[in-house]
Amino acid sequence: FSQIVDVALIEAGFEKRGEIIRLVQTLRGGDRPKNAHVEFDDVTVMPRSCWEPWGLFRKPCEGRVQDNLRKWKTGGLRRIGAEQPFCDVIRSAPTRAVERGIAPHPSLKPQAFMRQLVRAALPLGQGVVLDPFMGGGSTIAAAVAVGYRSIGIEEDSEFYEMAARAIPRLATIALTAEESPVGPGRRRAADAMQEKLFR
Repeated sequence: FSQIVDVALIEAGFEKRGEIIRLVQTLRGGDRPKNAHVEFDDVTVMPRSCWEPWGLFRKPCEGRVQDNLRKWKTGGLRRIGAEQPFCDVIRSAPTRAVERGIAPHPSLKPQAFMRQLVRAALPLGQGVVLDPFMGGGSTIAAAVAVGYRSIGIEEDSEFYEMAARAIPRLATIALTAEESPVGPGRRRAADAMQEKLFR
């Protein structure tokens, strides 16, 4: 599915700048053959899903990145800290029950993950986050939580109403130091994850 979205965005004029990998173990995949799971108990039909690809695109720069940063406040990603760049692999838990209780959207993403992405999206911390498929409001709530202006668009009136109710509550969910998009806890978590990945 991700390659279909990639092609559409590239054909619309955006540049692919890489992917963000969300490391998360879900319930998708890992099943034995249907109606033959006893006979083929050592067989998995497809791998257990343990990651999600999130395409990273940008509108082509006008000149150099530094020119775009000065003029448009965009063109790169906000660093986690002075010594820690934003990384393309983010360890994430599934969405917590408390968040699903606030916004029972079928594809709601956790605030601990979304706040990291949203914070990185505006490299100078200035601008507006646009979510054209707002769903349950997790992106807009993350923008509110990190202090960004945002606009959410949702075609489905039920989901729109759900998001309108959920955003203020999702935005105030407390995160642990390791889940926070900034600060020493985030840097320690990012460093520890990179050590595990690249040993």
